[in-house]
Formats: sequence, structure tokens, C-alpha cells
Amino acid sequence: MKRKLTITLSADWQTGLRAAGKATAKAVQSGRYQGETLNFESPAVLFGRLTEKRWELVRLLQTTGSIGVRELARQAGRNVRRVHDDVQMLLDLGLIEKTDDGKLICPYDDIHIDLHVSAA
Repeated sequence: MKRKLTITLSADWQTGLRAAGKATAKAVQSGRYQGETLNFESPAVLFGRLTEKRWELVRLLQTTGSIGVRELARQAGRNVRRVHDDVQMLLDLGLIEKTDDGKLICPYDDIHIDLHVSAA
């Protein structure tokens, strides 16, 4: 099964939670995977947590499969300690996961960001 993640922006977390609940109910009724959602309260929070360097790590993990932090740092051309810190944030957000043997993976084949900007 290919996993997909949709990243949304909504200051109203309750509405996002209700939408996720409806999607889950739909998935249960249909028996089909509907994807997963990660919500941020604002663009500032999104871009504060998911920096360019962290996105690079996600992209590397999508293409390399499971690897350790040191190898990820080597491939990214970055300091191991800084990569470790970024990996911790990505783990906390659920964008990456650890395998049973402690290696890192990005479980998502597709990551989509819903970012709408409109006049007030």
C-alpha cells in the first residue's frame, strides 16, 4: 500500500479534527485507505517547523529507503548533530519513522500540501 500525507493549514484545529474524523469514518466504511493528514495553525508554524533543510532530509529518505542518521548526514552534506536535531523534529511531527532496527524511513510515497491564500 502506498501511503500519502496531506499537510493542511487551519487555525481552527477543531474543524481539522472533525474533518479527519469524517475521513476516518469514510475509510472504515469503504474499507479503503484514505491517506493521512497533518495540520499546522499557520504558514509561519509550517515553515518554522518544516525548514528547507528538513524537507531535504524527507526527500532523501523518500529516495534512499531506510538509513541511519550518520549516513543521512553524509548524503545531505551536513553536520551529524544538526541532522540529528532535525530528525527528532521530523519524528515528532510524524513525517518520518524509525524501523525496528533504528534506521530512518519516510513512510509516505506522496506528500501534498494544501496551502490556500485568499483575500480577507
